[in-house]
This record gives sequence, structure tokens and C-alpha cells, in this order.
Amino acid sequence: MTEQPSLSLLSRLWLAFLCFWRVLASRPFAQAVLPLSESYDAGKLVSGAPPPAALPPAPPPKAAPAPVLPPEREHASALALLSMLQREGRLVDFLQENVAAFSDAEVGAAARIVHEGCRKVVKQYLTLEPVLPQSEGASVTVPPGFDAHRIRLTGNVAGQPPHAGALKHHGWVTTEVKFPSVSPALDSRVLAPAEVELA
Repeated sequence: MTEQPSLSLLSRLWLAFLCFWRVLASRPFAQAVLPLSESYDAGKLVSGAPPPAALPPAPPPKAAPAPVLPPEREHASALALLSMLQREGRLVDFLQENVAAFSDAEVGAAARIVHEGCRKVVKQYLTLEPVLPQSEGASVTVPPGFDAHRIRLTGNVAGQPPHAGALKHHGWVTTEVKFPSVSPALDSRVLAPAEVELA
């Protein structure tokens, strides 16, 4: 039998402290230690006592829950995109304006400016492709097992696919996103700063 290395008093105190708390916290650990403690007599194993059962492994430490971000931090990328659409196309100004009082010509002129700026932002930060490559109005066949997120059926929907129909809108899918990272130092809720012209 190999002789066990001797432990210093400090090591034994530390081991006793650890075992004390594990016995209190873990029923399987306490049940595994009980036969070991009963098999000792004045610091030596009683002859013929069965070897103690292997101690169960310590439970893995619980992962700390992810911090809950405030909505403006969680959705910072979306707010940054809206800010860019405002900066380049005045989209927020256009949507916040009550256009009922303006003529169609005035609304059309404003929409042209909004369209040009917003299109610039979309082309710069997003790569878009049609979901279906056919032209609108073309005849298409929707196969069995189609992805309902990519193709929406309208009109007289009955029976099981394949379905034949006319393409009303080819849809859009984003194939690449190139948003810049948003600095935590910036308040992403501010879509456009107030502008003050000094005299």
C-alpha cells in the first residue's frame, strides 16, 4: 500500500472547510463521504472495511446570466439604420409630416428627395436580391415543401402543392449586411440632433 503524503495543518483546515460546505450543499457528496468516515478508526482504516465509493464529480459552475440590455442598446443597429435614413433622405421628417394638407405635386417632389437619399443608404449598407428571379407577372410553380417565409400564397389557396400561379411580387432577401458598429458611448435613441443656427 502506497503511503499517502502528509498534509499540513493549513491544508487540512482548508480541506475540512471545503468538505463541510459540500456535505451541506450536495446530498450525493454527503452519501459518498459517509462510508469513508465510518471506515476510519482513530485516523486509520479498519481492516476489512470496504473501500470508499468514488466521490461524485463536482457540479459544473453555473454560467452567469447574460446581462439584460435596455431596448436602445439591444436595437442599436436598427436605430442606427433609421438615423442614416433620416440623415440621407429625411425619412423621419417625411413620415412625421401630415401630408394631407399638401398637393400631390408637393408630396411627389418631397418623395423624390426621400427616395434618392434612402436608396443611397440601402445600396451602401445592404445587398438585396429578389426571392424569385422571374419577372413580376410571370407564371411560376410553387413546389411541395416550399419555405413559407420566402413565398406567401394569395388568392384561391386550396389543396396541396405544387401550386401554379402568377408572380405578383418577386420579394426581397438580404444577402449581405454591412452596418458599421455602434459605439456604446453614443445615445442610439437620437436619430437626428437638433440643429441650431447661430446669428
